[in-house]
Amino acid sequence: MSKKAFCYEYPRPAVTVDIVLATREIQPRVLLIQRKKEPFAGRWALPGGFVELDETLEESARRELREETGLSVGRMEQLYTYGDPRRDPRGRVISVAFLARVSAGKLQPKAADDAANAGWFPLQRPPALAFDHAKILAFARRQLRLKRSK
Repeated sequence: MSKKAFCYEYPRPAVTVDIVLATREIQPRVLLIQRKKEPFAGRWALPGGFVELDETLEESARRELREETGLSVGRMEQLYTYGDPRRDPRGRVISVAFLARVSAGKLQPKAADDAANAGWFPLQRPPALAFDHAKILAFARRQLRLKRSK
């Protein structure tokens, strides 16, 4: 993609993706990464990151998951969009969250890129999370409960 000059009279927010990877177990777990860099260095977070200009949101989610954990997954669905102006201390960042269900026994995450560590945590009792990821996870839990009740 060639670089283009964009001239707008209004500020432009950054766009990120966050991935909720939940296991298909009686007591589901969620995959989290430990942040290597600020903001929130050392804190646990959902895998994710900034969207590149030449990729779709889902492509971005798949790339970030692969870069940070070494994992690739099948079906992934868009969960919700988060746009609180104060959700990221770096500036105005809008995030699109994705949800994927997986069989954990087949997946061995390995931290890479800007993740210092990666691991599975109880979906109902995760550690303290960076950014607004606790809010994203709470919404994902509600959606998963709704799907089970159908």
